[in-house]
Formats: sequence, structure tokens, C-alpha cells
Amino acid sequence: MPATLLAGTKVPDFSQYKDVNQKKTAFFEFMLPHIKKSNAAIKKTRHFLQALSPSELSKQQPRLIAMAESYRVGHKDKTLLEVKKALLKKVDVIPPSLALAQAANESAWGTSRFARKASNFYGQWCFTKGCGLVPRQRGDGKGHEVRKFDSAYGSVKSYIHNLNSHPAYAQLREIRYKKRQQKQRATGLELVVGLEKYSQRKHAYVKELSSMIRYNKLGQYDS
Repeated sequence: MPATLLAGTKVPDFSQYKDVNQKKTAFFEFMLPHIKKSNAAIKKTRHFLQALSPSELSKQQPRLIAMAESYRVGHKDKTLLEVKKALLKKVDVIPPSLALAQAANESAWGTSRFARKASNFYGQWCFTKGCGLVPRQRGDGKGHEVRKFDSAYGSVKSYIHNLNSHPAYAQLREIRYKKRQQKQRATGLELVVGLEKYSQRKHAYVKELSSMIRYNKLGQYDS
């Protein structure tokens, strides 16, 4: 089924699978088109940036500034060429192996309450009352909720933007950027080390994701 059709579909009942391998296969087949679609949109934006000649920068200034603010790129004391270069470090794809492993880990293979009721596969928070689901084990004095999305695609798109823009994942982006400079594509196993700040479990979380990528042979999706 084309990714455009999948984007609005409801989350399947993954708990119905008694066979673990069948559940995993179904989960990856459901998530992969959303990841590919999200990366395709990023590639399109990246190609737009790459194609901008110095003479075209001023004409595209409003779009560049809006993009810089979306990706948390400082622009007030920079030339438009510097803004473009800074954006190219952030506007880039996330390896499908990494996105699949995190989705499986954060959503308990699509069976978590947040995946089922909020199409949230990556544990993303929001901070406005009513913006999502209240965690049952939320501590006293805490105001965060687990963000609600209209579709799995919305969750994937937001997750990738988070990795591409949040200061916590600068290491991940730096590894990816250096691979680009070497004219190579970064793999999920190479970028996973930049995710220590994604979870309170830090290194144990990174180690678990690495094992998931290897065990489930998710590297095959990075080519």
C-alpha cells in the first residue's frame, strides 16, 4: 500500500499477534512507509537548500529565516549563506533502522497505550493541558502530557524533526555531517550513540537500541 494511503490509517492491533516474529514483521511493515515518507520530505527540502545559489539567497530570505527558526538555527548575526550551511547540518534524513528500533522500543512494538490511543510511537511530550494523554505515573507537580497525533506519520515526522533540531542531539547530527563530508551515508548503528539524552537510561538505552538494530537486521533498510 502506498505511503500516502497509509498516512491516515489507524494503528493496527499488534497485540493480536501470538507469534513474535509475525508481530515484528507487521510492525516494521506498518512503520517503514511513514519513515520513508518523512525522509522523502526532508530530502526535498535539503535539495532546495543545496540548489540555492548565492544570488538566490536574498530572494528566499523569508523561507530561510522561517526554516532557521523551526530548526533552532541562530540567524540574527549570520549571513544568509551561513544560515544555509547551518541548516544543511540539520535538514537531513534519519536512518530507517534507527527510527524503526526507537519506535519499537518506545511503543512496545505498537502495543503501548500512547501508540494505540495517541498514535505516539516515540514517547514525545507536550506541555499544554489537553495536548495529549496524561501519563499514569506522572510525578506530583509535573505538567507534561504524551502528545497526541492524528496519525503514525505525524508522530514520525515530529520525531525526526526533534532529532534534527533539538540541542540534545547535536552529537548525532555531527556524526551524520562528518559522514556526509566523506560522501558516505550514516547508518543507524553509527548515529545511535548520539541518543544518550533521549532516555534517562542513557548508555543502557543506546546499548539496547544497538542490540535491537543488530538482532532484527534493521540495517538492511538503511541502503
